[in-house]
Amino acid sequence: MLDRLLGRASLKARIADLEDETESLRKQLEAESERRRDAVAARNEAEEEVNRLEDRIEELEDRVERAESGTETVLDYRRERTLRGDGLERVLRRLETLEAGTEGALTAMVPDEHAIPDAVTETLGDRTPLVERAAPCLVYADDAGVVACTLDPPVAPDAFCDWSDGFRVERDWLEPTSRYALALVRADLFAAGVYDATGESVERVAYRGFESDVKGAHSKGGFSQSRFERRRESQIDEHLDDARDALADLEAEHGYDALYVTGQTTLLGEFDADATAPSDASGSPRDALTSAADDFWSVPFHAL
Repeated sequence: MLDRLLGRASLKARIADLEDETESLRKQLEAESERRRDAVAARNEAEEEVNRLEDRIEELEDRVERAESGTETVLDYRRERTLRGDGLERVLRRLETLEAGTEGALTAMVPDEHAIPDAVTETLGDRTPLVERAAPCLVYADDAGVVACTLDPPVAPDAFCDWSDGFRVERDWLEPTSRYALALVRADLFAAGVYDATGESVERVAYRGFESDVKGAHSKGGFSQSRFERRRESQIDEHLDDARDALADLEAEHGYDALYVTGQTTLLGEFDADATAPSDASGSPRDALTSAADDFWSVPFHAL
């Protein structure tokens, strides 16, 4: 009664409204700050990518200019194929059986285009740019120039470069040879299987798969978008937790020696995997896993 008589009731109501408005503005400010940090990070990544592409364009323009002036011949692969099954087996057997004499066969794992070993450059000469284009890859070449090719291994070893009397062909780099788990992970889908490759064929002995209700893209801006994105990130985190639990169950119930993860590039680092690879496999979880497994064990081949 006294507050109303002295006019303090309306002032208190106004203070409450202002406090609510202040809290709302504070949350908007926090959301805007978060978006600004994300925008700065995205801009930095974009600038790095632009610089890389500009360097690549400059390099290609220089090569085209030299080619047009007759000072350089534009190189291309003698042959390109994607190997799997019997086709892969034939290539691996030929590499395994080649006898090159003492220190006559070069095998190298090239992790990226900026890490070409000197021995590869010296052996391949003007064909070295083809290795840069194929990297990361295994390089096989002999000192007589009979063999010169690359393979992109699904399970890449650490970088090395060796001369020997024969090529180094480790089957577990290039094809399934043990009991392993392979998982396909997207923001809204998960599928995984345990496979046994210890016999003559590869058999899937266990499977887990599910889809999650994760919000899609949001077109609005402002505070509403920030709240939406936080909710979506929370849903993805829950989805990834469920995926990790499914893998833990598979390991506990069926056991496996290695874990390979494919799928959405931004999510691959969320798992402690022995090897990863991007995949755009789609469809039901079971069908998508089958497609992703086939893609994972496919081996790009380039004849230099």
